[in-house]
Amino acid sequence: MEIERIGLPSARRIALAAQGFGRSRPETPDIGHLRRTIERVQLHQIDSVNVLSRAHYLPAFSRLGRYDRTDLDALSWGPKRQRRLFEYWAHEASLLPFDIQPLLRWRMASADRGETGWGRMRLYATERRTEAMALLERIRQEGPLAASDFEAHKGQSGWWEWSDTKRALEWLFWAGHITTATRRRGFERVYDLTERVLPAAVLAIPTPSEADAHRALIERAARAHGIATDKELRDYFRQSPEQARPAIAALAEEGVLVPVSIEGKRHAWLHREARRPRRIEASALLAPFDPLIWERDRTERLFGFHYRIEIYVPAERRRHGYYVLPFLLGDRLAARVDLKSDRAASRLIVQSLHLETDAPSHTREALDAELEEMARWLGLDGVHVVQM
Repeated sequence: MEIERIGLPSARRIALAAQGFGRSRPETPDIGHLRRTIERVQLHQIDSVNVLSRAHYLPAFSRLGRYDRTDLDALSWGPKRQRRLFEYWAHEASLLPFDIQPLLRWRMASADRGETGWGRMRLYATERRTEAMALLERIRQEGPLAASDFEAHKGQSGWWEWSDTKRALEWLFWAGHITTATRRRGFERVYDLTERVLPAAVLAIPTPSEADAHRALIERAARAHGIATDKELRDYFRQSPEQARPAIAALAEEGVLVPVSIEGKRHAWLHREARRPRRIEASALLAPFDPLIWERDRTERLFGFHYRIEIYVPAERRRHGYYVLPFLLGDRLAARVDLKSDRAASRLIVQSLHLETDAPSHTREALDAELEEMARWLGLDGVHVVQM
């Protein structure tokens, strides 16, 4: 069987179309547009950094423009009749459509056995399980609680200062016993019993076999990618090579995944329903955790764009800035900007701006327009450029 060779420009356009780029933005994005966007990309990654905007809000803005962020809040943490998303570990901490929950129960079961999770957190599956179950019972009796509601957690703050209470709660979360009921001011997670948060209809869906779950997750990853390597497919939902390999083989056997080569050099898989546009018209600022670019090797291979987030790099060693967003123009990543929301002064601050060497001549004009659009979406009065 002859394997189709796909050129790099075509591969880029396939990937962009699969991620929802290349279509005209709706004039007035509504909650229906938002739901379809999330169903297309499968998840929105959550990150605690709020220098610009919480990361989970940004992918939908990149694709839809000025949608109402309260719509995403309602889908994620609103009244039960409005909710369509839940929090769990997928790529990383993520917001996911309800129908993915059964496909991740194998990960919850693994955590419940102490096989998944970070370091000391795993102890709550075994020798310290009684302590975790006591917290679970308190939530059962008292209703939704955050880590700060427990006396043993008092005085702790920040990501790196987890108390034993926080570790136990996070193990209960990984294991599926509890989930996020809502988020408090400061984005603190409030936990409740899973059965009190998710609809009964979702919990009643039969649990698939692990093999079927992995196959379904790989198929979703392939649909979201359009074209991807084995590594990229399994990275989307953080599956191991051993979990992904038979799933990919089965989907190839079924004809869902079609083997191709990119530029005749790299083996890849094309989803059989992937669109192949001849041209992509797009203008979008991309969050560091956008699914189009979160796999940095893929970003460099498809776009020739070396990108690393430099939040944890000392300031004097940063090349481009603290919170840098690539700028997509057409089918290229044409620039990068270090952005910050100055909420007190109601300005979007451009702390640095770098055009790529092959950026189209109209890049700056298009970027300025997108920065103004982002400022309006964030409720800021204007854009202030500090450094070129």
